[in-house]
Amino acid sequence: MNHIHALSGAYAVDALDDSERTEFEEHLAECAECRAEVASFRETAALLAETEDSTPPESLRKGVLDRIGRVRPLPPETPPRPQPMGPTVVRRRWLPQLLAAAAAVVLLAGGIAAWHPWQDDRTTLADQILQAPDAMTVTEKLPGGAGELALVRSASLQRAVLVGHGVAPPPDGKTYQMWLQQPGEDMVSAGLMTDAEKPTVLTGDAATATAAAVSVEPETGSPHPTSPPIAVFPLTHPAGGGAS
Repeated sequence: MNHIHALSGAYAVDALDDSERTEFEEHLAECAECRAEVASFRETAALLAETEDSTPPESLRKGVLDRIGRVRPLPPETPPRPQPMGPTVVRRRWLPQLLAAAAAVVLLAGGIAAWHPWQDDRTTLADQILQAPDAMTVTEKLPGGAGELALVRSASLQRAVLVGHGVAPPPDGKTYQMWLQQPGEDMVSAGLMTDAEKPTVLTGDAATATAAAVSVEPETGSPHPTSPPIAVFPLTHPAGGGAS
């Protein structure tokens, strides 16, 4: 059967069912051309495995599988008239699809294909703020030598991020709450800082804010500060105080 020649790529990446594999292996013993194609496909898959640029995020496999169900297939091509297809024509038509299948199998199985910037969803808003060209930092030490907090603000992104170093967890039933103050206004909540050692993005416009602060509040947060702040960050233009 002529179609059996077109199974070499699928066989090379172990994509045949049991009956197809048995049938193809019987054919393979008698067909030198298919043996050469299988060897070529396996070499291509091996080369793909050696082209690792960086480790993809753990969400890659889930993201690929989620998107598969949302891909709209193209309608089948309708040739103007039927044309006979020999084994060579079939193999040429299937070759790009089989190569793509081989690459997908390698990517999903090992997560080791080359990584491109347009695939990268690992850059968080906090990363963008910290890496912004206009990022400015204000650092404040906490009372009693209990560590320090650094506020990094990007005026172009209109956001700020807060990260601590050596800061102890808040008391039981309490949380660290962040605040921003706009010109002529009182402090308003900018979110909770549940882990002081991890960068936390403040909500609100940090570009126009005149100050930021952190206080210890009930674990669900407060609409207004209920205790004196443990750190206050002056935000002048450019950032002053401990700015760097």
